[in-house]
Amino acid sequence: MNNTAPDHTWPHAPASADRPIPDNHIWLRVLETTDVHAHLAPYDYHRDAEVQGHGLARTATLIARARAEAANSLLFDNGDFLQGSALSDIGTGPDSGWSGPHPVIAAMNTLGYDAVGLGNHEFNFGLDWLDRALSEATFPVLCANVLHAGPAATPLHPPSVILPTVMRDNRGKEHTLHIGVLGLLPPQITTWDHQHLAGRVTTRGIVETAVTEVPHLREAGADIVIVLAHTGIGPAASASDSADPALEHAALALATVPGIDALLTGHSHQVFPETTAPGPPAPGVDHHAGTLAGVPAVMAGFRGSHLGVLDLCLAQDAATAAWSVQDFHCRAQPVAPADGTGPAAADPDLSAVTRPAHLATLQVTSQTVGHTAHPIHSYFARVRPCNALHPVLEAKTAALSAALGDTEDTDLPVLAATPCYKSGGHGGPGDFIDIPAGPLTLGHMAELYPFPNTLIGLRLTGAQIADWLERAASCFHQILPGRGTTPQPLWNPAFASHAFDTISGLSYRIDLSQPPRYDPQGQLIDSGARRIRDLSRNGTPLSHDALFCVATNNFRAYGGGPYPRATAQAVVHQSARTVRDHLTAFLRDTGTDSTLPVAGGWHLDGPRDATVLLETGPGARNHPEDLAALGARDLGVDATGFLRLAIPLVRLADLANPPQKA
Repeated sequence: MNNTAPDHTWPHAPASADRPIPDNHIWLRVLETTDVHAHLAPYDYHRDAEVQGHGLARTATLIARARAEAANSLLFDNGDFLQGSALSDIGTGPDSGWSGPHPVIAAMNTLGYDAVGLGNHEFNFGLDWLDRALSEATFPVLCANVLHAGPAATPLHPPSVILPTVMRDNRGKEHTLHIGVLGLLPPQITTWDHQHLAGRVTTRGIVETAVTEVPHLREAGADIVIVLAHTGIGPAASASDSADPALEHAALALATVPGIDALLTGHSHQVFPETTAPGPPAPGVDHHAGTLAGVPAVMAGFRGSHLGVLDLCLAQDAATAAWSVQDFHCRAQPVAPADGTGPAAADPDLSAVTRPAHLATLQVTSQTVGHTAHPIHSYFARVRPCNALHPVLEAKTAALSAALGDTEDTDLPVLAATPCYKSGGHGGPGDFIDIPAGPLTLGHMAELYPFPNTLIGLRLTGAQIADWLERAASCFHQILPGRGTTPQPLWNPAFASHAFDTISGLSYRIDLSQPPRYDPQGQLIDSGARRIRDLSRNGTPLSHDALFCVATNNFRAYGGGPYPRATAQAVVHQSARTVRDHLTAFLRDTGTDSTLPVAGGWHLDGPRDATVLLETGPGARNHPEDLAALGARDLGVDATGFLRLAIPLVRLADLANPPQKA
């Protein structure tokens, strides 16, 4: 790329085409990775196979190309880089015995990041572990809105950095610009990782922090301000919404803060700008221009699926000597383009650096812990009970029952709750559990339960359990009668996939003819709406006053997703051991699991003449018996890669006691 214009055809027109570029200017290329989640090699350790569409080693090849094209470039990561793969959580995780340098940090050092922002998942293993990992970093690590607890409330990490950067303009003259970089993340980390962070840190809202910190950067001499915002785009926000310190998906609101020149976003695992299927226009969100509220922005998917590329044309005011963005071009470049040209090759240097950790992970994840006589998959987890959840629910139930021992709660019935963590959504059409019949390995444990959550036991009433299930059932759209075979979308994509919990030991139906009771943030929107019908245990209706102990995880217990935070009095057990460790121990102790019965006793119900639309992975086609049992009509694969199935709701309603294998 030369200094006068991008050297290739851009998918988006210049956002400021009506404003001529000054004769003397600089093109600065800003590169972003985000939500890599420790996917270094292009490899799926769960399925023991190479993958085409992600992996930082493939992204590294795009980074090298992008740098070679540009006279001036900077590379940033936007958080959630340390956790999320078998390599980081099992092969080289906190309890793995790994003694080498942290492989993710080693990879990022090799790539030469200019600065990184922390994401929420960096805190999953606690502050001491995080400090040890980051001590090896050769780049600045930023986070402005996480503070030490106590009167001083000093930042846990540097809020920002100013990078003096020598750049060449279009005439070859060198200039030193001071690039201010600010890091922000969701304030909910103190909820999601309560067991690690309670009493140690506090958080501030994303927007309120930026309002304070951006002027500080300007006053300190920043010519340009770039924000590493580990936050989703979110809906168009009112002034009051923007001021909400609990706003999780705040990028659109953040873009209204004066003084920000560019936003690098993440957290929601989406792609921005998206040219193939961006969905209906949203106020303030312009995929064509690549802007949020008029500010240049990019979000580079997740797991290294994309490289965010943001080219900024900078010019200096002759009177004030101030630099400003005069033009820009934004794109999210996939490592595996849809045009069939094939994925980017894995970068050999990065592959060499990460190879020892890769081999160690392969050795660990191949260890057998159990067996299944039938395939386990999650392609239909949104329309019927999914037996991929059964071992998780059984392991949680067994662990909590043992922990209650001789306590005052020992005689209470023990239930267990879990969502399916891999059922598509923002994870994409490949994000489904798909385990063949045969050995169950440690790699499969990470597929069945991908997060390092710890076990929590709650004492709840029947009324609280019913409310829990109402929150889960709110994930579905209301299904209307009289539409016949015209498919109605089933899932409300505003809800995360992991918002839909199943509770074992209960039977109930979900009446989709009723409106949802809660919104995606867990706020009550219809006090008269009730979708949970015929809730019972062992054939007996659940009394509102009856007491139960429910095994869940720390994320859910402390208010993760559209669920309320449990009171201190409700917590009857807190384990330092992860749910995945309990799952592994359970399968090792119980030996061969040849039946894997279906988890839970729920089924969907509603207008019997209605047809619902399920978006699932194309791998569902490998299970024709299941498709036949659902009466599913194959509508083909859409532009985003999801298989679309039309399913008669009456068939789902008749699955109250299905004889299923998987």
